[in-house]
Amino acid sequence: MSQYPERITIYEVGPRDGLQNEKSIVPTADKVRYVDLLTSAGLPAIEATSFVSPKAIPQLADAPHVMAGISHGANTRYPVLVPNDRGMVRAVEAGVREVAVFTAASESFTKANINTTIRQSLDNFESVVALALANGIAVRGYVSTAFGCPYEGYVAPPSVLEVTRALLDIGVSEVSIGDTIGVGTPAEVESVFGLLLKSIPAGRLAAHFHDTRGTALANVLAAMQLGITTIDSSSGGLGGCPYAPGAAGNLATEDLLYMLDGMNIETGVDLAKVAEASIYILGVLGKQPTSKYLQAYITKKGMSAA
Repeated sequence: MSQYPERITIYEVGPRDGLQNEKSIVPTADKVRYVDLLTSAGLPAIEATSFVSPKAIPQLADAPHVMAGISHGANTRYPVLVPNDRGMVRAVEAGVREVAVFTAASESFTKANINTTIRQSLDNFESVVALALANGIAVRGYVSTAFGCPYEGYVAPPSVLEVTRALLDIGVSEVSIGDTIGVGTPAEVESVFGLLLKSIPAGRLAAHFHDTRGTALANVLAAMQLGITTIDSSSGGLGGCPYAPGAAGNLATEDLLYMLDGMNIETGVDLAKVAEASIYILGVLGKQPTSKYLQAYITKKGMSAA
């Protein structure tokens, strides 16, 4: 399989992107335990929480306590999401070493999600990124709705390129290109990433696919064939798709790992330990997994996540 990379970096988003979508508030001790279990699995990057306003997302109001409580593994990064200057200051005070900022490729989604235009969101992030870099903190960027918008439908690849380049220009080191509503197909992955890669090194891009329509793994394969080596995923498939009620949301880390392991692509991550972390947090939430691998794993062991 020489057309694929020899190694993939898995960027785990379950503790942040997954838990922020839950209606219930998970106790801090359970979040800490969840992150520690993921750390023990060997994941190189775990997005642990978000320093967003507690009023906006009460599920993550305990961000400083989570960061103080987790066992910081020597080989694991623990990025957090920050929406603005105040969140960045709180992250610095908490000793965070890596942050992420987020915008979108469609104006309607940006307005609905963070109540700004795309340009305003980028202008707002300039001071956030400057503060991060002044403190030696790496910054990742997210571009949502890169393959389709719930309000506008089709999003043109040049729009994705424009926003991605703007994030890189203000000092972001890596940009995650997101299929927020899970409408992308391999052909569209080739179209979007093919354009980006004409002027942006593959090492500065990541792929974030939702499995709303069952195409996430196929899209990962298409991205890897283009040289993308960082893939976002969420253990257990945590994180629903708010624009498709009842549908699967994030690509499940277990499903991604099973495929990569079967292809002899290195990740340094222990699939069984990720599964155990997912079973733990799903039990706390009282939910069943959307991960196909985890469903089979639980059935084989005669277990129940909920």
